[in-house]
Amino acid sequence: MSTVITQDCINCGACEPECPNQAISQGEDIYVIDANLCTECVGFHAKEACQAVCPVECCIPNADNSETEEVLLARAKKLHPDKNLPDLAALTPELSRFRS
Repeated sequence: MSTVITQDCINCGACEPECPNQAISQGEDIYVIDANLCTECVGFHAKEACQAVCPVECCIPNADNSETEEVLLARAKKLHPDKNLPDLAALTPELSRFRS
């Protein structure tokens, strides 16, 4: 599932530069996450980078958009063909929240 930013967002902007996929942008009222770009940081971090820096904890899993680790890693590889991201079997807890 992609991550979503709730209405509790205070527009601090801390999340935007942390996203490895540039999936976060300033919306009309709050920051928003493009679900087509969000990989929940699979392949990059142990948990979502936006969640880690959000001071009001408004970056949460989107229950309406559930995706598997395999789908998220495939998206990350497609978005970052220049990066040497590991294969699914080689993911570690440091690179996927699914492994912790």
